[in-house]
Amino acid sequence: MYSFMGGGLFCAGVGNILLIVSTATDYWMQYRHSNSYMHQGLWRYCMPGKCFTHNDSIAHLDATRALMILSLLACFIGIIIGIMAFIHSSFFNRFDKTFAAGILFFISCFFVLLAMAVYTGVTMNYYGKRYGNWRFSWSFIIGWVSVVLNFFSGIFYMCAYRMHECPRNSNSH
Repeated sequence: MYSFMGGGLFCAGVGNILLIVSTATDYWMQYRHSNSYMHQGLWRYCMPGKCFTHNDSIAHLDATRALMILSLLACFIGIIIGIMAFIHSSFFNRFDKTFAAGILFFISCFFVLLAMAVYTGVTMNYYGKRYGNWRFSWSFIIGWVSVVLNFFSGIFYMCAYRMHECPRNSNSH
């Protein structure tokens, strides 16, 4: 049980760091304009030598930002509860921390999956039809890696829950 929880915490910790880096950096997309490469993230777009904040309220960027932040919060709370699962306290007997942490990691995975899908769909639809020389960049890619890590965190914690729950159920019958 503890090995599953440890693996889940490791995946969640790395996934949360990747979520922070992905959300904060400006390399979600790179494109060529006027013979120079530019890049943009969720918060800013950058030309050679200077960066500017997105002044317009662009719906897909707002939705992606909100979902990424919700995912960060769910993953962070899941990590806290996952750490608390190692502590055996009578105060928390009625609250199964392994199950709660697993659910929070799945919720985090769902939010970041939605964020990545919204960004991918709108970007492909808009830039794919209008511009030929663009590509997704490393911030975008590590966002997708965090989806996988959060998913495996949830799997690990659900396996730990099942290992912890099965002996309890067999003794009660």
